[in-house]
Amino acid sequence: MMKPPRAWQRMLSGRRLDLLDPTPVDIEIEDIAHGLAFVARWNGQTNGDFAYSVAEHSLLVEVLFRRIAPKAPPKWQLAALLHDAPEYVIGDMISPVKAAVGPGYKDLDIRLTSAIHIRFGLPATIPASVKRQIKKADNISAWMEATSIAGFTEAEANKFFGKPDQALIGDLTIVLRAPVETRRDFTQRYEHLSRQLG
Repeated sequence: MMKPPRAWQRMLSGRRLDLLDPTPVDIEIEDIAHGLAFVARWNGQTNGDFAYSVAEHSLLVEVLFRRIAPKAPPKWQLAALLHDAPEYVIGDMISPVKAAVGPGYKDLDIRLTSAIHIRFGLPATIPASVKRQIKKADNISAWMEATSIAGFTEAEANKFFGKPDQALIGDLTIVLRAPVETRRDFTQRYEHLSRQLG
């Protein structure tokens, strides 16, 4: 009889996360921050001396979300910060690869997202209106990344991500830095929002 393949990953915190049946108790913010700080967006195909990490992207999305929804409570700001948190264990696949992989990736992402949300005091599924606002912030961030560091023309980025409101992004820039710095800032932002949640 064949032994089933291993479906868990050992985290640096010592936790053992079952990817097929994740439980909130096995999720730690330090593992998320560390993993996301070392996961490159755009499959690493970006300009600069450092990869643009999912943690850096998440920090930018959370800033953009607050600009789009200035009255949003801390719990939805936290949801924006954690919008790509499952990628700390499943990596960041570009959209064409996700489409090729099919529904299995989406199902895995949904299970991990639910466990992460529950672990940090959020509802397993966030309201559709909040999800749309986070997605809008995500697309604006993608547009900024695409045109600043990923080699897209503005016309291409407008086609794939939509043309952003310049008032939302005028003073923002894409930051490329060492993973340890991004990990620190991601963790600090989480801690700040966590204190506000009480």
